[in-house]
Amino acid sequence: MLVTGDAPSSGARPQDVDQAAIAAGLGAATFTVTRDAAGSITQQAVEYALTKRTAVVIAIPYDLAALEAEDEELPEPQGAKVTDDVATDLGQVARLLAGAKRPLILAGRGAHLAGAGPELRELADRLGALTAGTALALNLLRGEGYVGVAGGFGTDTAAGLMGEADVVLVAGASLSPFTQRFGHLLGADSTVNQIDSALQPTNPRVDLFVSADAKAAAGRLLQLFDDAATAQGWRAEASKRLAEAPAHHPGSDETPDGRLDPRALATALDAVLPECRTVVQDGGHFLGWAPMYWNIPRPQDLVMVGTAFQAIGLGLASAVGVARAVEDGRTLVLASGDGGFLMGLADLESLIGAAKSAIVVIYNDAAYGAEIHQYGSQGLTEKPMLIPEVDFSGIARALGAESAVVRSLSDLSALTDWIDAGAKGTFVADCRITSSVRAPWLSEWMNAKQAAKVAATR
Repeated sequence: MLVTGDAPSSGARPQDVDQAAIAAGLGAATFTVTRDAAGSITQQAVEYALTKRTAVVIAIPYDLAALEAEDEELPEPQGAKVTDDVATDLGQVARLLAGAKRPLILAGRGAHLAGAGPELRELADRLGALTAGTALALNLLRGEGYVGVAGGFGTDTAAGLMGEADVVLVAGASLSPFTQRFGHLLGADSTVNQIDSALQPTNPRVDLFVSADAKAAAGRLLQLFDDAATAQGWRAEASKRLAEAPAHHPGSDETPDGRLDPRALATALDAVLPECRTVVQDGGHFLGWAPMYWNIPRPQDLVMVGTAFQAIGLGLASAVGVARAVEDGRTLVLASGDGGFLMGLADLESLIGAAKSAIVVIYNDAAYGAEIHQYGSQGLTEKPMLIPEVDFSGIARALGAESAVVRSLSDLSALTDWIDAGAKGTFVADCRITSSVRAPWLSEWMNAKQAAKVAATR
């Protein structure tokens, strides 16, 4: 919820702009309060935000801001319920899951926001199902049978197991192209059931759709099963295959240009960063390294604003907000590329002032890395994609942060010393990485684009 001032209730002044139109362009609804219904309109805004899983703007007209609001009797918020028609659909989902030999439960951000994690984990245990999460529901269903993140950030072994599932329950996930590995994640013969707050299926791959709150629906499904797991052997097989298979590539000690391999850097950082961490990500080629290589304790500990808007330069501003919201005892970690960091550089001073404990990791390849891999690889000139190498460490020190240039993994000792001393304030790690390593998620996306282009010409 964004609470903001707005034009007077008597009408717009010459300096006013149409803020509702600006918000609508970003997909956010605006609720303008009145003096006699400030409470009820605010309650409507909150319920809308929770029901639609979206952001809302509460606008306070300039001439009303300092006035006393009228007293109102507000109704109690209504909890989510499963209606009779939804219960019938859930009965069909239950029958499909009960007959599955290789069930899979895939949770998304909607399941996390609904608080459905405990119910879905218990349901998975009763079924002997494998579990997975989207990037924004990372580790929501962690436990026995958890295979990790679905999509391009996951391992090939985990993706293979998900593809073998015969019945899939998707809870609070839209099944985006990235989650589905561009159509290759789920098997062609699998039956896909989706529970979502949307009014209709969010993807053509869905076979049976139930419009419902994920927590309430999962609770109803639990009532339809006994305690006996029906597919326990499926978990044992998956556990064995995951243990024997390679994890993500650990990176190399040597690169063509002598700069750090970002995979090796990400692996080393995971061991150094405080365990109680909340990660904010800008957009860019680097955005897969955190969900692939770092431990993300809870779904709310990964904020992927760059991915949400498919843009760079939003990380620093977002980190300022997260610094105010993060709980005491947790360290904010901002991951950014050098191009995006330059775009939001003015907010570094704000972050330093706002954060009790923050670490900024800059994947500095002196380039717009995603463009190098997408367009430079096609033969386009790379000159416009290059950035003169910036000394972010020096800038950070000038603004009051601790910092270090990281050219080798041993240079992370400066960060380790800062953490050991209490991790107070802000530390900026200016990490000089190579642009010779292409992220697997980007290769997957580029291959999908090429395949679609070829298919369109047939």
